[in-house]
Amino acid sequence: MHVTVRLFAGLRDLAGSELVEEFPGASVTVSALRDRLRDAYPPLRPYLGRVAIAVNEEYAPDLTTPLHDGDTVALIPPISGGAEGHGNETPRYLVTHAVLDVRAIRDAVTTDASGAVVVFEGVVRNHHEGRDVLRLEYEAYESMAERELRRVGEETLATYAPREVHAVAIHHRLGALGVGDTSLIVAVSAAHRADAFEAALHAVDRVKETVPVWKKEWGPDGSHWQEGVMPSP
Repeated sequence: MHVTVRLFAGLRDLAGSELVEEFPGASVTVSALRDRLRDAYPPLRPYLGRVAIAVNEEYAPDLTTPLHDGDTVALIPPISGGAEGHGNETPRYLVTHAVLDVRAIRDAVTTDASGAVVVFEGVVRNHHEGRDVLRLEYEAYESMAERELRRVGEETLATYAPREVHAVAIHHRLGALGVGDTSLIVAVSAAHRADAFEAALHAVDRVKETVPVWKKEWGPDGSHWQEGVMPSP
């Protein structure tokens, strides 16, 4: 059997973007795969204890999770922290290289019953931890990232439905972004402003905790991957 291993951000710089590992038998555990990678790729060793693991685009917190022929495993380093609709409708959940359209996202969540719409924009700033920042480059495990955006939105709606939160939309931009560019938009509509604010904050926090997106920081002295947080599915 063979298992494809996808690497992102700094891990990709160390060992390449994709590995294929072969094993005898019909299955192997995530733990056994991690041991194989530790032995076969010394540059990855210091990081393997600090990555989350996704199997076929779903987080796998249990190292005894079985892997089968053709499975895709992604090593998710600490993160920086299908589309809905059709035709010309704005999707609720989107990962894109295009410039984000704030008005379109706002309109996508607004309902006749909404007394408040909160729109959060995450923008690129010109400094980070005492360093000057010229631009950021965002990358993601794109298909999984969009699924996680949807999961965050559905979780937020389920959590706040008793408080009349009506709709959530989350868009994340990838690629090279300059200072002042918008990288993330979270829009929430609700009957009351306090609930819209609280639900929006919940969604933003969960995006930062779970969505596999990384950013490379470019400054006067070169580039490096920003430190992130371990995913909290």
